[in-house]
Amino acid sequence: MSFTSLRDFIELLKEGGEMKSIKAEVDWNLELSHIAKKNEEKGGPALLFENVKGYKTPVLTSVFSNTRRLAMAFGMPPKSTIFEMAKKWIEVTAGGGILPKAVHDGPIMENQKTGDDIDLFELPVPKYFPKDGGRYFGTAVSLVTKDPETGFINLGTYRMEILDKKSLGALILKGKDADVIMKKYQARGQLMPAAAVVGMDPRLFFLSAASLPYGVSEYDIAGALMGKPVEVIESSVTGLQIPADAEIVAEGFIDPDPKNYRDEGPFGEYTGYYSKGRKPQPWLNVKRVLHRHRPIFWGTSVGRPPTDNVTVHSLTKTAALWSQLNEMKVPGIQSVYFPESAGRFWAVVSVKQMYPGHGRHAGLAAFSTVVGNYGVKGVIVVDDDIRADDWDRVMWALSVRYNPVEDTEIIKKGRSTALDPSLPASNRHITSRILMDATIPYEWEDKPELVDLDKDIMHRVNERWSEFGI
Repeated sequence: MSFTSLRDFIELLKEGGEMKSIKAEVDWNLELSHIAKKNEEKGGPALLFENVKGYKTPVLTSVFSNTRRLAMAFGMPPKSTIFEMAKKWIEVTAGGGILPKAVHDGPIMENQKTGDDIDLFELPVPKYFPKDGGRYFGTAVSLVTKDPETGFINLGTYRMEILDKKSLGALILKGKDADVIMKKYQARGQLMPAAAVVGMDPRLFFLSAASLPYGVSEYDIAGALMGKPVEVIESSVTGLQIPADAEIVAEGFIDPDPKNYRDEGPFGEYTGYYSKGRKPQPWLNVKRVLHRHRPIFWGTSVGRPPTDNVTVHSLTKTAALWSQLNEMKVPGIQSVYFPESAGRFWAVVSVKQMYPGHGRHAGLAAFSTVVGNYGVKGVIVVDDDIRADDWDRVMWALSVRYNPVEDTEIIKKGRSTALDPSLPASNRHITSRILMDATIPYEWEDKPELVDLDKDIMHRVNERWSEFGI
């Protein structure tokens, strides 16, 4: 079954036994998130809470807390791996993106609220963790912004806290695309139009959480993944393109002047730790709320893995790094992998060596990509006989093909994420990096001899396998 919206995807999950509807009343204040968290740790299904205390709007969580549901979003067999999904991602998008299609109307326009009718607390926005600064509207969210110089449309996922009924705080970290765009508005002395979208097609959410090169619109790449243009409506309020079949949109303007920021946070982040205290951040002054009839609010519990957040990170970072290494013309790249438990911080690259220093070339190139430049602390490079997502074999390579003194490169200063709890709270913009080259040096004439099986005998064993009753 193909799908074109979040609602279609929910039906697909139900048909595949990957969705559970919760009929019992559940409180938005911590109880909902705690149920979701326990469910995720048990490897459970996606959850649709249909009876949130005080609300008629359902809340969707745990959508991608396992790779089966990620695979379903890609139209692939549920047993597909992150590696296989990332490979398809690269193959489908290799020819470039598909521009979005402008339409005049869509389900998102079914309900519109402006002025005094706007009240973000009318939505069942959860409070996720006990020490969160408030209720977070934006966890599975896409913030749409537009470069005032080039017209480039960006979708990015940034946490967004309800500050009051018409205001959403936004953690837009330094150097992220929305921050680059916001600084352009600041230089012009203008407000930045912005739209917070909740409940979009899952493939749009993937792209919103990915790290694409600046100037490449998530709408275009999502179109390639879907095989057709994303339908968008140009907002009469902000002039931004918004997905026609989204569930909820809160749109308005962000003042880019730091003097007018408002306190936001803390929040239980994907690192498994709280961000530190309440700090001044940009905020969205909401001028209009759009939503479908009986909208579905989509949220993710974030916090310590396992979560759908880190699973999505694994796929999007894997695909983006692999694609960007190919674009850099680094030869011999066989596979790439960001382990689910490592989030954005560690990557593995498998390379078929063709010249001395090839392993170093691949590893250092990984740090120079858009993905690897932000927050990645370590890259492990292995030979092509090991697939990047075969963690047991990767550890084997680190044990028998890696000499720490000779095969380690330390980079003292690299761009970090301000959410990294291993760094002091007062200075989280710079981190060190490590490259671990676990390849057999190409230039060695006397290479270790690998123990391998006889191919003919192995073929015979495979043909007789059913006879052995194993």
